[in-house]
Amino acid sequence: MHAHLENINLRTRRHFLKDCQLGIGALALSSLLAEDTQAAPDSVINPLTPKPPHFAPKAKRVIYLHLTGSPPHLDLYDYKPELVRLDGKPCPDAFTKGKTFAFTSGTPKLLGTPRKFARYGKGGVWLSDAVPNLHGVADEMCVVKSMFTEQFNHAPAELLLYTGSARSGRPSLGAWVTYGLGSENENLPGFVVLISSGVQPNGGKNSFGGGFLPSVFQGVQCRSKGDPVLYASDPPGMDRALRRRSLDALHDLNEMQARELGHPETLTRIAQYELAFRMQTAVPEVMDISREPAKVREAYGAQVGAASFANNCLLARRLIEQGVRFVQLFDWGWDFHGTNPAEDIRDGLTKKCATMDKPVAALLSDLKQRGLLDDTLIICGGEFGRTPFREGRTAGSKVLGRDHYPDCYTMWLAGGGVKGGFSYGESDELGFAIARDKVHVHDLQATILHLLGFNHTRLVYRFQGRDYRLTDVHGQVVQDILA
Repeated sequence: MHAHLENINLRTRRHFLKDCQLGIGALALSSLLAEDTQAAPDSVINPLTPKPPHFAPKAKRVIYLHLTGSPPHLDLYDYKPELVRLDGKPCPDAFTKGKTFAFTSGTPKLLGTPRKFARYGKGGVWLSDAVPNLHGVADEMCVVKSMFTEQFNHAPAELLLYTGSARSGRPSLGAWVTYGLGSENENLPGFVVLISSGVQPNGGKNSFGGGFLPSVFQGVQCRSKGDPVLYASDPPGMDRALRRRSLDALHDLNEMQARELGHPETLTRIAQYELAFRMQTAVPEVMDISREPAKVREAYGAQVGAASFANNCLLARRLIEQGVRFVQLFDWGWDFHGTNPAEDIRDGLTKKCATMDKPVAALLSDLKQRGLLDDTLIICGGEFGRTPFREGRTAGSKVLGRDHYPDCYTMWLAGGGVKGGFSYGESDELGFAIARDKVHVHDLQATILHLLGFNHTRLVYRFQGRDYRLTDVHGQVVQDILA
């Protein structure tokens, strides 16, 4: 029997009266701990100890670039000449009948892209003029043009993408990866989150949370400006030696509690306190991009002291070099409805892409030059797609934008065991439906885990009487994109 459950069975009123003097302390500890979690009784003291996957992996680490709001794929990656030819024509009812859109009703007008497209690289990958720097790394990109989801609003779609459920409470992709693999650097978290836009993801912290997994596996948000991690610095009047003595005393108390109750979150808390102490010296060093040569910073477009997507791309490379398993970048500003000039798919998209295109191309080139791209998986995309017709609220406007669209969209991957210079799947000639090789978000999740050496049906955690997994009861590995 689990030590905690056995202890409960042996409790008497005398035990309660004896312990109630410490009841306030116990309540305080409980408030620090996450929701009740069931784990195996042999939980290790350091849950982040490196662990082997199910089989030999192609990728050892992940950098996930999430363009929050979802970029207009028809203006970036999926060229539709027929849609351009029919630009401004009423959308046929057959494409919209019976469907619900976030901000469009009636008969919208088709919207052909105003961007210029061409093929790039040996693989002939279609890319628009909005991402000129990606043209030079096209042969590293595996472009999946047949993604789909069931969710057409931002938060549910993002939660489904990262946690496998459109509702809050499930562990995120990064948490699952860290749970399965641990961390290669005892001085850094296994899962780091960087937010460049100052806006949290649509799914909030649930998009990088631990859910019902022990909370040590959740993403740790770092900042590229100011203190890298909030509240990790020593408070006024406490030097490092005193902090160490305080943690030693707290460690002893927590170990006593762990031995008595066997609660896995107590062990997690011990590991987190110790990690936070070590992070005080390790994190500022790895987050200091001034240590990079000027030509490297220039290649990314990074600036010392700034908080930007460019800085975060460079930081992502520095973090994975130090053994961080999963680095998640969130960048808000890709919700191109066209309700104002900043959301126009002409000048607005050009300006937004300028903040992403250069650093992402530099990241791919930098990783390849350092011999890290082959075993680092890069993923880039949003939570759904954009409509082939004009946003309904701006029908009479000169500003061009697109509504949310879950039925068909594009994401791309690079490195880490996927084919480079390769396009997979296809949408129909107008971009309304998938013509071949459908890829659901659960399939993407299964493929990511496969590249990391996991059978997604076996990476499970028992909670509330059943085994949970990221892909729930779905998901198929997309074998055709594997190198």
